[in-house]
Amino acid sequence: MSDRGTDAVIRARGLTKVYGELVAVDHLDIDVRAGEIFGLLGPNGAGKTTTILMLLGLSEPTDGRARVLGLDPMRDPLAIKRRVGYLPDSVGFYGGMSGRENLRYTTRLNGLRGAEVDERIGDALELVGLTDRADDPTSQYSRGMKQRLGIADALVKEPRILILDEPTAAIDPTGVVEILELIRVLAHERGMAILLSSHLLDQVQSICDRVGIFKQGRLIGQGTVSDLARRFGFTGHVLRISVDVAGDADRASVEGLLAAIDGVDRVEPVGTEPGSYHIVLAQGADARAVGARLVSSVVEAGRRLGGFSAVEASLGEIYQRAEARTADHRPPAKGAA
Repeated sequence: MSDRGTDAVIRARGLTKVYGELVAVDHLDIDVRAGEIFGLLGPNGAGKTTTILMLLGLSEPTDGRARVLGLDPMRDPLAIKRRVGYLPDSVGFYGGMSGRENLRYTTRLNGLRGAEVDERIGDALELVGLTDRADDPTSQYSRGMKQRLGIADALVKEPRILILDEPTAAIDPTGVVEILELIRVLAHERGMAILLSSHLLDQVQSICDRVGIFKQGRLIGQGTVSDLARRFGFTGHVLRISVDVAGDADRASVEGLLAAIDGVDRVEPVGTEPGSYHIVLAQGADARAVGARLVSSVVEAGRRLGGFSAVEASLGEIYQRAEARTADHRPPAKGAA
């Protein structure tokens, strides 16, 4: 993984968009750096797409300001479009034209000419894995292939920033894996800044370096998954352990053994799986030391250890807690009627 830049290539301060009585985006502060994948996470209607449109100069903010590569989206929208690749949530191509012909058409619309354009198109098609299908009509492409062609379309102008709006929606699992891996390569190996909008929590957690959680137009938390876990109350470590048990009485004995270990706050059974537990550590307890005591105690008691691992809070759990802890009120937006 390459070193990531520290300077923000996307920066917004107090960015706000109001439609009548609706505050679609509410005083947004955000920074996105070169070489990182930043995920905007939230349900449909949370303000993610509106934010993207303001950053691209396609929608005028009611208040606040944004800079993309140092440029003002409202004053320099064309300059931003030349430097930023954008894949909307619904990408369309001319079905009677091949993938290569579609790319050639959009490069002309972007003012690109000459032999270099064909080389760029070939490189982009190879990068997204469509070289073998480049000359087939796009009417024969699957949804995943069209999404990859959309990324190629964004890449032919060699952007420094790539903005992706729900890039894996309605794609089969194999296509999702391919697109997520491509996004990783673009950011971590090629140093591109990627802003990714999604409501799919597991995918955001698997790929994003930092995450911003949207709720009704407000960004209620941002940072790494670990940062967000601490902010929203996941302050302790959780360990998972599996111990062979025989019947309810034996299960109670095992649970008592685990709960008595120094540094353990509580023992929680995992689902209906007998002998599988989450061990929630006491505040300030050292996870490695408690883990060693757990394993030793189980073995010394003559129990068979089935498994042992650390558990990281899931983004789904963090998101639910963030929503629950955030009061449903907002400051009035400047310029609102």
